[in-house]
Amino acid sequence: MEMAERLQVSEREALDFHSSGRPGKIEIIATKPMATQRDLALAYSPGVAVPVKAIAADPDTAYDYTAKGNLVAVISNGTAILGLGNLGALASKPVMEGKAVLFKRFADVDSIDLELATEDVDRFIDAVELMEPSFGGINLEDIKAPECFVIEQTLRERMNIPVFHDDQHGTAIISAAGLINACYLTGRELSDIRIVVNGAGAASISCTELAKALGVKPNNVTLCDSKGVIYRGRTEGMNQWKSAHAVETSARTLDEAIEGADVFYGLSVAGALTPAMVKKMAPKPIIFAMANPDPEILPEDALAVVPDAIIATGRSDYPNQVNNVIGFPFIFRGALDVRATTINEEMKLAAAHAIAALARQQVPEEVAAAYGVAHRFGPDYIIPAPFDPRLIEMIPVAVAQAAMDSGVARKPIEDMEAYRESLRGRLNPTTSVLTSAYEQARARPRRVLFAEAEEEVVLRAAIAFKDGGYGIPVLVGIDDVHDRLAKLGVEDPSGYELHNSRHSPLVPRMVETLYDKLKRKGFLRRDVERMVNRDRNIFGALLLAMGEADVMVTGVTRHFRQTLDEVRRVIDPAPGHTPFGIHLLVGRNHSVFLADTTVNERPSAEQLADIAEQTAAVARRMGQEPRVAFLSYSTFGNPAGEWLDNIRGAVQVLDTRNVGFEYEGEVSADVALNPAMKRYYPFSRLSGPANVLIMPGLQSANISAKLLKELGGEAVIGPTLVNMGHPVQIASMTSSASDLVTLAVLAAAGIAR
Repeated sequence: MEMAERLQVSEREALDFHSSGRPGKIEIIATKPMATQRDLALAYSPGVAVPVKAIAADPDTAYDYTAKGNLVAVISNGTAILGLGNLGALASKPVMEGKAVLFKRFADVDSIDLELATEDVDRFIDAVELMEPSFGGINLEDIKAPECFVIEQTLRERMNIPVFHDDQHGTAIISAAGLINACYLTGRELSDIRIVVNGAGAASISCTELAKALGVKPNNVTLCDSKGVIYRGRTEGMNQWKSAHAVETSARTLDEAIEGADVFYGLSVAGALTPAMVKKMAPKPIIFAMANPDPEILPEDALAVVPDAIIATGRSDYPNQVNNVIGFPFIFRGALDVRATTINEEMKLAAAHAIAALARQQVPEEVAAAYGVAHRFGPDYIIPAPFDPRLIEMIPVAVAQAAMDSGVARKPIEDMEAYRESLRGRLNPTTSVLTSAYEQARARPRRVLFAEAEEEVVLRAAIAFKDGGYGIPVLVGIDDVHDRLAKLGVEDPSGYELHNSRHSPLVPRMVETLYDKLKRKGFLRRDVERMVNRDRNIFGALLLAMGEADVMVTGVTRHFRQTLDEVRRVIDPAPGHTPFGIHLLVGRNHSVFLADTTVNERPSAEQLADIAEQTAAVARRMGQEPRVAFLSYSTFGNPAGEWLDNIRGAVQVLDTRNVGFEYEGEVSADVALNPAMKRYYPFSRLSGPANVLIMPGLQSANISAKLLKELGGEAVIGPTLVNMGHPVQIASMTSSASDLVTLAVLAAAGIAR
């Protein structure tokens, strides 16, 4: 049920994504300096001999001196790749790399993908078993049933580290959490409910086993496969795993078994559950239609016959998504942190209960605002949103505690509250906000104008924006744009709205509007006519101003300043505000906002204070608690200089505003960012490293932003343009289609404004 949804991605876009830059999705980065001969001597020879001897004397010290304790192997033989079947080990590599990315993104777990070219169960087991010294855990993936049962069970018996087949247990854990809450809402006791499970593969059997472990009586679970009910005495199409769940029943078909059932678990095929079957279920039925990508029954079809049904699917475009990413990264996080020898039933149940409990909690206001998580516990919210930032602290704590209580933890955690705090610091909350921005854009699609539609990169962005369901692209370009869309693989190019000044009936009104605005600024009517007819940015900005679109994205064909000047001939700043630009640097566990990087050459003290206050607001919308530093070459007057008055004045302005965030200045960059400098300036008002850096002028700001983008190791988003009267984003000329989509989504979601 992992990340299944209606989102469409074109083949070309997917291949471009995986091949651009460094091919693939992962790389190995050294965690220690490797610049000097001394560094290399410590990292390899002769320095490496010291930890080698220590580990030989005490194997547990491998967790102290190597990456083993935070390293998971994602292993497959490619016999059951997603919904694509047996395509082989090599073809599974993109999926396994993706799984490694999810481990890192959601729980800061390092992982490496390993594809084994064998369908021989014994050879596969032997290969994985021999790798135990290298890894802290093993995640098995996309291995067909029934071989996956034998492989996982044997490896769990032979290995002294966690072995977890996510295709089985991930879906089981998330659906178990949903089942706990659905029963709570409908007043059912788990011991009394009757479940029908359709599908008898790895995930189905694991779901069945975990439901029984929750307290559902074994005889109250009926398992079905493609041949019908699995009953005692059946011989056709049976194996030991199906036989373990056979029950005494006269029912032979799903249609017969569903009569009076409280719960339906579907892990089979689209359309397997019909509205007529839903009608036969018990009152207030609970339906988990988890077939991927299309569920056994669409929620609207089930609700049409039973309006009070509670329904979960594997898709993000319906409520209650059963998404494995809610579980596996955090389960491994907890298991690794206590050096668990296995992931046992107690740990799985603890994860299920923790996920269920999180859905029942009130979503804090700041979380709802920052992450777009505005759900309230009820029939449409029995499973937490996949990007809820509280998952990282709740699930690992529960899993770690269960590992300790069940005796499989080799390194018990003594201070759970300190552990919880450390979990919060592992991830950068901005990444969750950026992800949730896409969900917000889908929930409220906007019309986004792409002003340079002759450019292929712009058309690719428009295609991705539309296919992703983020909104409606509005294109400004010449007549052959639809032909260009066709060449890029769009099946229905005419479905894209295209505006061209040569044919637009809006041009006369545009000319009147712009001439009225510019006639006292040295422009003749014919100048205005020429601009409207020939300049895409002016024409596009007028479309935006006249309500033909909600957001405008441009910039790939001209310098930022030239584009901004053209746009500002049409669109004024927001009343009472100064436009400015922000570059956002997104690291693994921190974000830094730089302003003003694009507009104001030498801002006054008042402008700097305004820029600081509004950048802090953007930081808050990005999930950060702002700590603002006004940067300079001088720290509190040392050395003295001629250009400090505006910086000092900005601090004084904020002193009068009661702004509600930390700020300090003037300070040099190292004093703002390096905690070790705090001891020299104990009076500094910053409680930690600054994350909002206000630059004294455009020269230093723009140079810093571009240097960091070209030389730094972190992702850079932007520049984003703030404080225009209508939402306009001006991209850099080297922007990729993905960059343009990000700007469009941030603007459409209201995060960049």
